[in-house]
Amino acid sequence: MRKKSPNRKRARKRKVRNISETDRKLVKMAQDVLRQIEKGHPPSVEIPQRGLSNVIFDDDSRILKMGDKTSKRSFLNIAHTRKFMQTMLVASYAQKLVKDDKHAGIRELYYALKHSVGSSKENTFEEQGESNIIIEDLERMLDLLREQMNLTADRRGFIYGDIEIFDSGDRFNASKLGRGGWAVPGNIEDIKLKKSNVDYVLVVETAAMSDRLIEEKFPKDNNCLLVACQGQAPRGIRRLLSRLHLEMDLPVVVFTDGDPYGWYIYSTIKQGSINLAYLSNTLSVPKAKFVGMTMDDIETYDLKGVTEKLKDLDKKRIEEELKYPWFQNRKWQKQLQKCKKMGVRIEQQALANKSLEFVAKEYLPEKIENKNFLP
Repeated sequence: MRKKSPNRKRARKRKVRNISETDRKLVKMAQDVLRQIEKGHPPSVEIPQRGLSNVIFDDDSRILKMGDKTSKRSFLNIAHTRKFMQTMLVASYAQKLVKDDKHAGIRELYYALKHSVGSSKENTFEEQGESNIIIEDLERMLDLLREQMNLTADRRGFIYGDIEIFDSGDRFNASKLGRGGWAVPGNIEDIKLKKSNVDYVLVVETAAMSDRLIEEKFPKDNNCLLVACQGQAPRGIRRLLSRLHLEMDLPVVVFTDGDPYGWYIYSTIKQGSINLAYLSNTLSVPKAKFVGMTMDDIETYDLKGVTEKLKDLDKKRIEEELKYPWFQNRKWQKQLQKCKKMGVRIEQQALANKSLEFVAKEYLPEKIENKNFLP
């Protein structure tokens, strides 16, 4: 028998040592299921429960955290069988991605795994929402980010301002890429934040308002980094904000519409979200501040004529937020109650009623200089 060369032995050892923690966790989950089957037990997995009932607001850290409630997902429970199968499929696909050092979008995963089961008319997945939920289940079960499983989402949101970034061999300044700035990818773990010449980060809910501020040269005149989240901040944006704050010691100020949805966008940036409470440590900025818009702005800036009436869903959202522990601060209770009483909401773009330049030349500079923030 031919002896293995020392070099081949060393290469094999290096390969073993380089198995990632993600790969170990995924393989261990599969091995645990296999052991149950070999012992004649119904295979099952334990999954931390999702939803508000298993979310805790930690007063010390000021972030949302996942509780310790779990539920069992068993293959032989007819109510669980489909999801158990989906869990194994997604875990297997993710482990292959990690092993092959390849990345896939969550939409690609859905189509790669969607097929009929045997000769039946049943599909493994009927819509992407099903596979998205399973990915989140795996994150909670294994204490992993989906990005660590080489799964990514469509990019949404951009940054603009004087900061140097190193991404995939390219080093660039986000203020030198035209008015569109730098589109933030879904996975920013390998991106290096090199050098910043700004005083703070301004997070803006809408792309239209971000474009307005760039056109009025707000980032340059006010020495800030502008981050457009384009609605509810995606994970890539929230992770970036957390890193900017922790690694570069930059204050974070948030500017959204004056309504329960805009205020919730702020709260997810500040202390995390209910669905992703298990990721709050990496996706939140507890020291973030809110600059607007508020119900007080309607009176202060004479915007009564450009408000929008609340819809039934808006009113329901207000009632929910009034009960959330992280909105119990008296200033936020005042805003929510005032919104409810007035029956209106106010959008960022309503400031154009004063002038196109008003938001960049007066509203934001005055509020930020005077630290007229909500906690």
